[in-house]
Amino acid sequence: MYGSSRALGLIADTGEPKAIHLRPAEKGKNKVVILGGGLAGLSVAYQLQQAGYHCTILEASHRLGGRNLTLRHGDFIDELGNPNFCQFDRDPNLYFNAGPARIPGHHRRLLNYCKEFSVPLQLKANSNRLAYIHDSNHFGGKPVRIGEYIADSRGFLSELVFKSVNQGDFSEEFSEEDWQKLMAYSSIFGDLNEGKYQGSGRSGSKKDRMLEHVVAKDPLKFADILTSKVGMMAALTPENYDWGEPLMEPVGGMDGVVEGFKRNINAKVKLHAQVSAIQVNEDSVDIQYRYKGKQENIQADYCFNNIPAHFMPGISNNFSAHYMNALASFKRGNLYKIAFQMKKRFWEEEGIYGGISFTDQSASQLWYPSHDINSEKGIMLGSYSWDDANNEMFASMTLQQRADEAARCGELIHPGYTSHIEAFASVPWTRMNHMMGCGAHMPADIWDEKFEVLQAAEGRHFMIGDQISHHAGWQEGAFASAEHALGVFNDMVLKA
Repeated sequence: MYGSSRALGLIADTGEPKAIHLRPAEKGKNKVVILGGGLAGLSVAYQLQQAGYHCTILEASHRLGGRNLTLRHGDFIDELGNPNFCQFDRDPNLYFNAGPARIPGHHRRLLNYCKEFSVPLQLKANSNRLAYIHDSNHFGGKPVRIGEYIADSRGFLSELVFKSVNQGDFSEEFSEEDWQKLMAYSSIFGDLNEGKYQGSGRSGSKKDRMLEHVVAKDPLKFADILTSKVGMMAALTPENYDWGEPLMEPVGGMDGVVEGFKRNINAKVKLHAQVSAIQVNEDSVDIQYRYKGKQENIQADYCFNNIPAHFMPGISNNFSAHYMNALASFKRGNLYKIAFQMKKRFWEEEGIYGGISFTDQSASQLWYPSHDINSEKGIMLGSYSWDDANNEMFASMTLQQRADEAARCGELIHPGYTSHIEAFASVPWTRMNHMMGCGAHMPADIWDEKFEVLQAAEGRHFMIGDQISHHAGWQEGAFASAEHALGVFNDMVLKA
C-alpha cells in the first residue's frame, strides 16, 4: 500500500540523494565508532573517511553486511538453535540472496554506490506473465498463467466500462465524443469484441500461434477473478513503485554491494564484537563491548548506531526516557526465505525465464532466476513469505521439515518439482543471530512522533539503518537514514 500510494503521488518518492559535503575533521575530534556493520554503517564509514575521520566498526556477527546476505557453497548460516552451512555446489553462479534481492531504478543512492564502486549490475525479471497463480479455492485448484488472469480481468472490467458508457451513466461533463473515445479505449484495453469479452489471444492460444490462427483460451470465471486474493496479488503487486520494471541485481549476488564498500573503506573492523553498554557524555561517547571473551572499551567523539532497535532496551545506556520510549516502539519484522538448488532448470521448459509465481500455500512466492539462462542447474527461491503465521510455522520447524513443506507447495505448481531438488538453504530472519527480525516497523498512529525523535541526535549518538527511514526492508532506506544522520552530524560539527 505504501508503494502504491507513492506511485499515485500521495506519498513522496524516496528522493534524490543529497550531495554530502562534510566539514573536514578537526585534529583531536576525529574518532567515530559505528555500531553494526550493516549498509548504513558502511556508508557512514565511507563518507566520514572522505572528511578525515577515523572510524571503528563494531560488528556482533561473523560478517559485514547485515541483512544483505548472499549464500553460496560452505557459507555459515547463523541461525539460533540451527547453525548450519550452505550445501550448494561449489559454483559461483549458484547463490541465494537471502535478504534484499532486487534494485529499483529510483533507488538512486544504492545505484550511485554501485556505480562509484564498479559493482556490475544486470537486469532482473521480477514479474513474468508466464509464471503462475495457484489458488486452491479458485480456477479449479489448478495453476493458471498470470497472463491469463491479467488478460481476462482486464477484459471483463473493460466490458463493464463499455456497457456503462454505452448506457450514458456518466456525468454531463462527458461529451458524446468523450463517450466514444472511452468506449474505443476500453475495447482496446480489454480486447473486446463488439463490447463483449469473449477471451483474448493475450492469454495464450489453444493452437500453435506460429502456424495457425490464434484461438483464444476460454476465459477464466469472472467470479474467481474477483475473489482470488492470490490472483490480485500476482496481478497488482508488480504495480507497486518498488517493483517497477526493469529491476536490477548485482552480477553474482547482492553482496557485491557489501564487497564494494569493503574495497573502499579503511575503517578498523572488529567482528564478533557485541556491544553491551553505551554512555553518551558531553564531549564523547563510551562504548563497552564483548570481544574474544573479554570486556573491552572504546571512547570516540561520535557514535553512529546501526544495531536493530529491538535490541536497544537490552543494552545498558544513559539515553533520555523519550528516546528510549521511541526505540522501544519498534516491532520486529518477520520474513522468511528458502532456496533450492535444482539439478535441472525445468521452469525454462515451461517458458519461464525469471519472475515470480504466487500461491495460497505456505510458500507464498516462488522466484525463478533470470541469470545464467540455459545453464544445467539453478537456484530457485522456494518460498518468500510475508505472512506472520506462515513464517512462525517455518521458523519452528527443523531444517528438513522446512524443505519438505516448501517442496510440497512447489509440487502443486510444478509436478515433479521435488525430484529436481539437490540442496537447500533457509533463512528465518526472526531466528538469525544478531538480527532476530527483518524490516522493523511502528504502529502508524505513533510513527510521526517517534520517528522525529529518532532522526534527531541523542547527544553525540545517531541512530541509523533502514529502520530509521520510511522504507524499512530496503537498502535504499538504510542509505537514506545514513545520509540524514550525516547531515545532522555535520550541522552539529559546524555549530561546535
